Order: sequence, then C-alpha cells, then structure tokens
Amino acid sequence: MDDHGADAVRWFMLAAGSPWQARRVGHAAIADVVRKTLLTYWNTVSFQSLYARTAGFVPDAAAAPALAERPVLDRWALAEASRLARDVTVALDGFDTQRAGRLLAAFIDDLSNWYVRRSRRRFWEGDPAALHTLHACLRTVTLLMAPFTPFITERVWQDLFATAPGESVHLQDWPDDAATLADAELGEQVALIRRLVELGRAARAEGRVRTRQPLGRALVSAPGWDRMPGELRDQLAEELNVASVVGLGGTDDATSDELVHVTVKANFRSLGRRFGKGTQPVAAAIAAADPVALTADLRAHGTAHVRVDGAMVEVGPDDVVITETPREGWAVATDAGETLALDLHLTPELVRRGLAREVVRTVQETRKAAGLEVSDRIELWLATTSEELGAALDEHAGDIAAEVLAVAMHRTAPPTDAAGGEDADLGLVLGVRRA
Repeated sequence: MDDHGADAVRWFMLAAGSPWQARRVGHAAIADVVRKTLLTYWNTVSFQSLYARTAGFVPDAAAAPALAERPVLDRWALAEASRLARDVTVALDGFDTQRAGRLLAAFIDDLSNWYVRRSRRRFWEGDPAALHTLHACLRTVTLLMAPFTPFITERVWQDLFATAPGESVHLQDWPDDAATLADAELGEQVALIRRLVELGRAARAEGRVRTRQPLGRALVSAPGWDRMPGELRDQLAEELNVASVVGLGGTDDATSDELVHVTVKANFRSLGRRFGKGTQPVAAAIAAADPVALTADLRAHGTAHVRVDGAMVEVGPDDVVITETPREGWAVATDAGETLALDLHLTPELVRRGLAREVVRTVQETRKAAGLEVSDRIELWLATTSEELGAALDEHAGDIAAEVLAVAMHRTAPPTDAAGGEDADLGLVLGVRRA
C-alpha cells in the first residue's frame, strides 16, 4: 500500500480473483493492474479534463445534443456504459467482484483505446457531443468503481462531477437505471468492426505494408455486413487507412476468387475410412472438381457433391483439403467466417499520401520532444530537396496542418529558435514553435 496505494491493492484483491481465494501478492502483480486499468482510467479522466478546460465546456444535461443527433460512436459509448451499469449491478448483487472488475476493466480499455482514440480530432475541435458523451461515460464508470477504489474515484468526482462543496461520490445514487440506453445491435456491429480491424492489421503484416501507408480499398465478407451503418463503415476505412471498404460481390464486382487462388485435394485418411477400396475414384473426382464451387458448397452447406462413375457422391469438410493462396497484389486474413482483403497496389497518389502521414508522425514526435501540450497550436517549418516529398507536402498541406494543429506552415528552413531537426529517411528538415 505504501508503494502502490490502497486503491491498487483493493482493486487487485477484488477484481483479480474472488476475495476469499488465496493468491500470491507482489509488486509486479499490483503494478500490472495499476498500468492496465487504474492508470488508463486516470489518463482518460485527464484527457477529458484537459479538453473540457480548453473548450470552456460546462456539463449541462439540458444543453447536451440529443442522443439521436450524435455520431454513432457516441451512441455506442453511451449504450455500452448503460450495459456496464446493468451488468456490474447484477455481478455485485451476487457478490461477484471478480466479474464486476473484469467488466469495468474491459469498458475502461474500450473507452480509452477505441472511443477516445477514434474521436480524438473531435476533442481537439471542442465538439460538445464528444465532451458530453465522455463526461457521461466517465460519470457512470466513476460511480461503479467507487466501492472498489474509493480514493481515486473521490478525487475524480471532486475534479469533474461535484456541484457543491462537500459532495461525495459515495453519497450518490447508484446508476441502476442507466441500462435503458443499451443497444445490443449497435454493440454487435461495433464489435464486428473491431474484429475486422484486427483482420486488417493481420493482412497488413502478411503483406508487409506499414500501417501509415494508405491503400486503395478493402473488401469484406462477414455476416451482418450488409446492415452495417455507413458511419461505422467509414470508421473501418479510417482505421484500416484505406480509401474505401466494400463487401465482396459489392459495387466493384469483386469476387472471392479475385482475392485468392483456391486449390482442393482429397484427404485420403478421411476418404479411406468412408469408401475403402473406392477411395481413388472419389479422390480423382475431387481433384477434377471446380475448386471455387466445391469450397463454396462446403462452407455454405457443410457438404458438397462430386460425380463418380455417373453418380453423385457426397463429401464433407473432413474429406477435402482446401488451400487458399492470396493472389499477387492482395493480402487476405480470415477468421471464424469473417474475411478482410487489402488491395496492395500503390498508385503515385497513395505513395504521396503515405509520405504525408510520415511527416505527421515526425512532427508529432518533435512536438512531444519540445514539451508542447497536446492542445497547443504551433507554427511549422518544413523543408526538403526531394521532389516526391515536396509534391506530397504541396498536395496534403491542409491535412498535415490539421493533424498537427499548425496555424501556420512554411516551406522553408526553420529559424534557430524553433525546436526540430532532420529526418534523414524522409529527407526532411523541420521545426516547430508554439504559436
């Protein structure tokens, strides 16, 4: 407790297992729960506090934008907070602090690493809907965490939520009626988007394409994709860093055999158990079949038919070995019936856009090294002798300035009082100064 605080020990004892179970306690175990959950919670609170102050935000339920008018990510975050309140209440009514802690930790991670990260630009711009949404979510989390971590939640309550002197988080009503906002369908849709993001990252790694390099398109095959709201499709495109995302067989007439080369062969062990001496003709029929059609039948129906000596013979998934190899220029990842394919062909315009992303990364690192606050506006100098990089800077000057909060951008060498340096890999000399 002296090293990590009472709240960290309480959280470990309540959320890392049932309180009555014996367990090993040590500095590493306590530090891990602090890093993964309590520090993430505190950093999210600090993020809200910083941008609320910057925007002059005053929480007022009457002035908050109507729920139906907010972006889909706001509605998802509020719905998940409502579901969290319902599920944590059920867990604590059953004295199951481990499950309640697991639910809280998962939501805090989602709030920080999905909602805040995907909405960061809106906070930069002081969007009232984003500020109201994060304020409401943190209020729910703080109330639900108060029995676990009474000290940190009391501090957060005094800083963000208290409306009168002496008001305590421990004297507030429990948020047991918040589950009325829960939206199961929206939760499932966002969960699908996040799974597709993971498939996209796997496909990029397979294709050895860096994350910051924009790509032309991604193709998706997944149950429920046809009902996916346009806002969430746009979120997926941004997260994957692609210009467009469409379904297989969609407007670009892409089909699965455009993405992968499919081959099939007989599984003699399985066929031998079923057909004995008649295995060879069945194996020959499988080898002669259309591999794409055979694979589609097996996946859609669980069985397929091949013609053997004029008769149709049924084969199952265990009877056929399917091999899918991505075609040149594509990277494909599949899991549990969901597939995402990335078009790896790079046009000159995509290359220039990728260079602009690298410039943004370099400038952000320079800002951080110079000790600038995340909300500080800057004056920016960018100089290069590379024609290709120069074309990228000209074409994407507005995007670069918006990403790094530059109110002025100069295409000259930086003055001596600007913080910066040289990126030899890009062929770029840069400087930043607080505006």
